[in-house]
Amino acid sequence: MSAWGRLGRVRAGRRLRGVTRWWRSSLQVRVLVSTLGIGLVALALLGAYVGDRISSGLFEARLQQVLGESARSTRQAQDFFSSATATTRADVQQLLQDVTAAQRGGGSGEREVFVLRAPGQQSTVEVGATATDRTLVDLVSRELKEATAGGGQQWQSVSVPDEDGRPQPGIVVGQDVTVPVVGTYQMFFLYSLEAEQQRLDFLLSTLALAAAALVLLLGAMTWSVTRRTVHPVQQAAQVAERLADGHLSERMTVRGDDEMARLARSFNEMAEGLQDQIRRMEELSTLQRRFVSDVSHELRTPLTTIRMAGEVIHASRDDFDPAVKRSAELLQTQLDRFEDLLADLLEISRFDAGAAVLDAERRDVRDVVVQAVDHATTLAQRRGSFLSVRLGDEPATADVDPRRVERVLRNLLVNAVEHADGSTVEVTVGADARAVAVTVRDHGVGMTAQEAAHVFDRFWRADPARARTTGGTGLGLAISLEDAHLHGGRLEAWGRPGRGACFRLTLPRRAGIVLDGSPLPLVPEEAPERAEAAPLPRTDPAALPELPAMTGEIAVVADLRDPTRTDVVTDAGRAGSTAAGGAP
Repeated sequence: MSAWGRLGRVRAGRRLRGVTRWWRSSLQVRVLVSTLGIGLVALALLGAYVGDRISSGLFEARLQQVLGESARSTRQAQDFFSSATATTRADVQQLLQDVTAAQRGGGSGEREVFVLRAPGQQSTVEVGATATDRTLVDLVSRELKEATAGGGQQWQSVSVPDEDGRPQPGIVVGQDVTVPVVGTYQMFFLYSLEAEQQRLDFLLSTLALAAAALVLLLGAMTWSVTRRTVHPVQQAAQVAERLADGHLSERMTVRGDDEMARLARSFNEMAEGLQDQIRRMEELSTLQRRFVSDVSHELRTPLTTIRMAGEVIHASRDDFDPAVKRSAELLQTQLDRFEDLLADLLEISRFDAGAAVLDAERRDVRDVVVQAVDHATTLAQRRGSFLSVRLGDEPATADVDPRRVERVLRNLLVNAVEHADGSTVEVTVGADARAVAVTVRDHGVGMTAQEAAHVFDRFWRADPARARTTGGTGLGLAISLEDAHLHGGRLEAWGRPGRGACFRLTLPRRAGIVLDGSPLPLVPEEAPERAEAAPLPRTDPAALPELPAMTGEIAVVADLRDPTRTDVVTDAGRAGSTAAGGAP
C-alpha cells in the first residue's frame, strides 16, 4: 500500500473515532438520530405502500378504460368490414387503410392502430398489413398475436419510446376481425400511459416533499423535546463535576414546577446535605487532629517525669527482688514504646494538618540504604535473620529528604525482620533515568492480597493475636506511605501466604517527575509456589517463659561496601550481603 493510501486510512480512522466519541458523549444526538432514523424508515415504507397503491389504481383505471374503448372500436371496425363491398385486392387494401386511419382518433386520446394478418391465415388474395406508425409494429409480440388468435380480447404491457427515445409505459390491445375477401385479420390498439406516468410522478414527488417536510418537523420537535429534557441532565452533570472538584456551593437553577424542576430541587437539597455533612466531617477531622496533637504535646511533660523516675528505678533494678526487677524492666520497655507512639502520633498529625515539609537534597540513595541496614542489624541478629543487600554498581542519586527516606527503609526492614521468622531478608536498589527504587523482600509468613491492600492503614494488623515483640506502634507503615507521597513517589506491597512479602519504595530522581513505572519489579520472579503452607501457631504472650538477660558485643562498620568488613559477602562486583546475628 502506498504512503497516500496509509495516510488516507489513518485520517479515515481518526474521523471514525471522532464520530464514535461524539455519538457516545451526546445523549441528545443519539435520541435525535435514532428518532430520525426510525421516522425515515417508517416514511419510506409508508411511501412505498402508498406509491404502489396509487400506481396500481391508476393503471387499473386506465386499463379498464382502454379495454372498453378497444372493444367498441373493434366492433365499429367489424361492422364497417361487414358492410363493405370490396372484391378486389386494391379495394381491400384501401378498406384496411381507411379503417386504420379512422380508428386512430376514435378513443379518449391519440393511439396507434395496427391491422395485421392473423397467424396461419391463408388467402388467394394477398393484401399487406396496415399501421398508423410502422416503426411501432414490432411492439406487437408473437405471444400476443397467438393469444389473440385463440379468441377474445387480449392485452399486453409494453415500453413505448417517445420522441427523445426514452421509454414510456404503454398497453397493446388486440382482437380478431374478419375482412372481406382476405379472411381473418387482427386489429391492435397501442395506448401510451405517459400521462398516467406523469400524474404518478407528480403524486410521488408531492409525497416526497411532504415526507421531507415531516422529517424536518419531526427532527425539530425531537431536538426541542430532547433539549428541554437533556439540558437539565447536562446541567446536573456539570454541577456534580464541580461538586466533585470541591466547589460545594454549586447548585442547579430551578425553573417552574415540572418534573425537571423537582429534579433540580432534589439535587440541590442533596448537594446541601452533602456540603453540610462534609463540613461537619472536616470540622470533626480538624478537632481530631487538634486533639491528637494537643494530647501528644500535653503528654510529653508527664511522660518525661515518668521516664526520669523509671530510669532511676531501672538503674537500681539489681537491688530489687526478681518480681520487682521484672516490673522495672517491663516499665522501661513500655515507656520506650509509649514515647515512640507519641512521636508517631505527632508526625501523623503534621501530615494530616499539611504541615510536613520536605528537606530535599541531592543524595545517593545507596548511602541511605546502608544507614538503615546498619540500624536494623541488631534486630536481625536477635531474630536470627540474614540481611542480603544488593546496592548495584551505578549511583542511585535523587533529590530526597535523607531523614524521611531512612525512616521509611527502617520501618520496612523492621517489619520484614519481624515477619521473616528467621529467613533471609533481601534489600535491592535499582535506578533508571526517571526513578530510584528500593525493594525489601522477606521469605516469612507472607500475607494475602487483601491484607496487602490494608497494610498501610493506621493501627492495622494482619493477625491481631500475633505478639508484637519489637514494640511497634502500628503507625510505621502509614507514616512511611505519607513520606513516600511527600516525595512524589510510591510505596507498594505484595505478599502471598507462605511465600513472604515484598515492599517497594519508588522515588523520582527530580521534583516534578510523574512516575509511570519502577526500575524494580514488585512481584518477585523467583518466588516458588508451595503445595500447602502449614498454619503458624498462635502463641499467647502471657505463656512465654521468662528469658535471662543477654549481653554481648556487636561490631558496627559505617560502610557496608568496606572491603575490610568481615560480615559482608561480595556478590557480583560491588553487591554485598550483610550477615546478621545467627547467620553462618
